[in-house]
Amino acid sequence: MSFFDRLKQGLARNRSGWVEQVRRTVTGALRVRGRVDEELLAELEESLLEADVGLAAVEAVLEALRQQASAEGLRSPDQVLSALRALLAEELRRHQQSLATPPEAPGVILLLGVNGSGKTTTAAKLAAQLGGAGQVILGACDTFRAAAGEQLQVWGDRIGVPVIRQEAGSDPAAVAFDTVQAARARGARWAVLDTAGRLQTRSNLMSELAKIHRVVERALGRPADERLLVLDASVGQNGLSQARLFGESVPLTGLAVTKLDGTARGGIVLAITRELALPVKLIGVGEGVDDLQPFDAGTFVDALFGEGSRSGADA
Repeated sequence: MSFFDRLKQGLARNRSGWVEQVRRTVTGALRVRGRVDEELLAELEESLLEADVGLAAVEAVLEALRQQASAEGLRSPDQVLSALRALLAEELRRHQQSLATPPEAPGVILLLGVNGSGKTTTAAKLAAQLGGAGQVILGACDTFRAAAGEQLQVWGDRIGVPVIRQEAGSDPAAVAFDTVQAARARGARWAVLDTAGRLQTRSNLMSELAKIHRVVERALGRPADERLLVLDASVGQNGLSQARLFGESVPLTGLAVTKLDGTARGGIVLAITRELALPVKLIGVGEGVDDLQPFDAGTFVDALFGEGSRSGADA
């Protein structure tokens, strides 16, 4: 099964929820009134807000739809739905970025996020995506959680990637430093650092992240190439709070959105990109190593609406 097919399958809850509601709303309104009017736009606004798309993104998309409907005379459900899909993709594409290309090896990716967001599995999947054995070293910077290092080691053994660890309770910043140094010494292209999950309201733990970031910058001679917030899609609007507060400790470069297959609130992807100007760089829709992939706006929206059979990026 291609990733596009897995993505469509993973977004089924969104598709059977708010996307289907949007379809019904558009189809019903146009059959009765034959045009895009303010009543239809108000109903679409309600559906999109329920999906956690976010007010700013909803207003921007619906204003563009209002103007396009007037200029082009959109009348049929297919025309309106096609226009809406294109506008949603355009909204996401405004901040779309690929993973950074480091100026020299090793590149460093720092993963942050709250407990349970999926950082450890994301670190391992990302290591596999970046080339696996011989190309990547994993750093177990979560020295607080019981068995966290062991969990990452299991993943490392599974994908053939070495893991730098220290004893529980060790300084996480020291593990980060050792991982960068090991990657440099072994000629690895990437170091991926898995940090401890923490509540964004715990100032002492957030300051620990800032220390890790400073230590990595000193070791590299530049900031970590990527500072990604790993965000569980099911948290909805709370994701905005997480992104803002984590960003106060470490300047974020983007998001890795996980567990999209377990929620009907995938609209949070649009809310965060619009309100915080943070690109979604990776998305996850399952537990398999291949179920984490680079984000592409057109492919995401096509899969969300259950359209097409694409496997590449949107042109």
